[in-house]
Amino acid sequence: MAKKIVYPGSFDPITNGHLDIVERAANIFDEVIVSVFHNPNKEPVFSMGERVEMLERAAKDLDNVKVDSFSGLTTKYVKSIGGEAILRGLRAVSDFEGEFQMASMNKHLDDSIETIFLMTDTKYAFLSSSVIKEAAYFEGDISELVPDFVYHKLKAKLSTKK
Repeated sequence: MAKKIVYPGSFDPITNGHLDIVERAANIFDEVIVSVFHNPNKEPVFSMGERVEMLERAAKDLDNVKVDSFSGLTTKYVKSIGGEAILRGLRAVSDFEGEFQMASMNKHLDDSIETIFLMTDTKYAFLSSSVIKEAAYFEGDISELVPDFVYHKLKAKLSTKK
């Protein structure tokens, strides 16, 4: 039985924590769709196209990982591409309440779609795109926390915003 799982997120930018989840999911599921979600409540540093391109580059060696983008309800998107489940990463206990609430709402909206949680590697437990952007903005060393090409793109993007 083929299993297609969707890993939605803003990925602004993708971090090594995100990649940890993607790589591990690729070892478990037949197909992983990493999909950039347009969140109207956030103002991203990178455009949707830039985020998709960075994800494609980061996942280029993972044959069963595809990259896409969407807006609207995640459950409708998952159903529209023939997905069976939503993948979410958990970093710490503090993530659980919000993720539980979202998973419960998704189950209410479409009870045929499951939510699967993967814990990130503990070395990335503190990592979020927001923390990365803030540290990079103030010229902190984030080079070990994101792919090399993301590091350079983020530095270039933030230098034009100062």
